[in-house]
Amino acid sequence: MTKTDCIYCISDLHLSSERPDVFEAFRSFLKTNANSARQLFILGDFFNLWIGDDDPATFPRQVSKELSLLTDLGTDIFIMHGNRDFLLGKEFCRLSQAVLIPEPYTLNCFNQQYLLMHGDSLCTRDESYMAFRNMVRNPDWQQAFLAKSIAERQAFAAQARQQSKDLSSNKAADIMDVTPTEVTKVLAENRQSILVHGHTHRPAIHEFDLYGEQGKRIVLGDWDSSGWALKITPAGYTLEEFAI
Repeated sequence: MTKTDCIYCISDLHLSSERPDVFEAFRSFLKTNANSARQLFILGDFFNLWIGDDDPATFPRQVSKELSLLTDLGTDIFIMHGNRDFLLGKEFCRLSQAVLIPEPYTLNCFNQQYLLMHGDSLCTRDESYMAFRNMVRNPDWQQAFLAKSIAERQAFAAQARQQSKDLSSNKAADIMDVTPTEVTKVLAENRQSILVHGHTHRPAIHEFDLYGEQGKRIVLGDWDSSGWALKITPAGYTLEEFAI
């Protein structure tokens, strides 16, 4: 298939067998939008839960098959870890023919640069979450976790998700959003002016002062009642919403 000068960024699909409507929306997106794009970037929380590549469930394999079909058509796929699927590994990427990329990641395209992130590391005011994040991103913790049985991992994940919901209900909304000073810090450290991220489920395009220059923060939405995608072309970018 002939590819157009187009790149898509998506995040926070939270795919699971319990939401077949979101999965079907994703399949439709791959067939109608992404199949003509040169590249597709998935910026974390692609899955609602990921306990390891050795999970015997059939649903992850259905997803990897759909991604592989897209790469067979010539679209390059890149995946970044999120806070729900940070254990997604090499085997899933092999089956999907996708490339796992680090965070942050600099995208160079059409004479412009975009700094890509999932976004949870920017929420530094949420101290309890940041402590949890530091724990589960530790390689020693991950190795010990993956050594547990599938049932033990599922039980831990379910408990962690419930605790997260309970804690979030008592937190101020701004605490769970990105910290503005952290945004400017990360952009400055990477010498970029445009940040693209998900995680917060607050789709918008923000403009702000970045040390005397204009900074931009493009927030991708989560896939629930609507799907969201950032479309980048030589003419610029658009944040697109579509019904699920």
